[in-house]
Amino acid sequence: MDRPPPSEVDLVRWSEALAGIARTGLGFTDSIYERERFEEVLAVAADIQHAAGNPFDPSQLVVEWMKHVGAGVPGYVTPKIAVGAVVGDDEGRILLVQRADSGVWLYPTGWADIGYSPAEVARKEVHEETGIECEVERLIACFDGMRQGFSRIPLYSLVFHCRATGGELEAHPLECADVGWFARDAMPMPLAGHDRWGAMAFAAIDGVETDTFFDRPRDQPWQGPPD
Repeated sequence: MDRPPPSEVDLVRWSEALAGIARTGLGFTDSIYERERFEEVLAVAADIQHAAGNPFDPSQLVVEWMKHVGAGVPGYVTPKIAVGAVVGDDEGRILLVQRADSGVWLYPTGWADIGYSPAEVARKEVHEETGIECEVERLIACFDGMRQGFSRIPLYSLVFHCRATGGELEAHPLECADVGWFARDAMPMPLAGHDRWGAMAFAAIDGVETDTFFDRPRDQPWQGPPD
């Protein structure tokens, strides 16, 4: 059976994988010959990303990647970590924020901070973005952002179910345009990725025990399309 042509998601994923391999290689070698080869791989990765719609000039993208090349273990390129929180109240509603940068609605989420555990980050993000205090109940999902198609940079997203315990709604003045509680039949728009997380979020809020979601291994991760 003929395979369909690669999608934009495929191209971005392949490009970032090649760039990560090359930058990690640059962080672990002092050989001028190997460094030249890795820099060539970065140039190829930049061309692939440009073909996928990245507005950066490919040479500028290589420059940006090179700025973050480290040495040894600090130079090993890994995905960034985002932490999200599905927060429910006593009425079965979900807490959502409207992102100031994009205008889309989503559960509170932010980058992992050094010195905090993932669950601590979830609780901190909820309070900072919404003014609501909460208790973390359990991990409900671990998404590969690029595989799911909602990120153009390599990231893993850990999503926790949390229970509201107090506080008053107050949107973060810089990060959030608005914040609110929403019933499942009255969700705001535009809503980011609801088809991926909506069912599991409200199942958690309803107290339904479900398995933690994670991206299942594929036999051919580079040839097979995303789920």
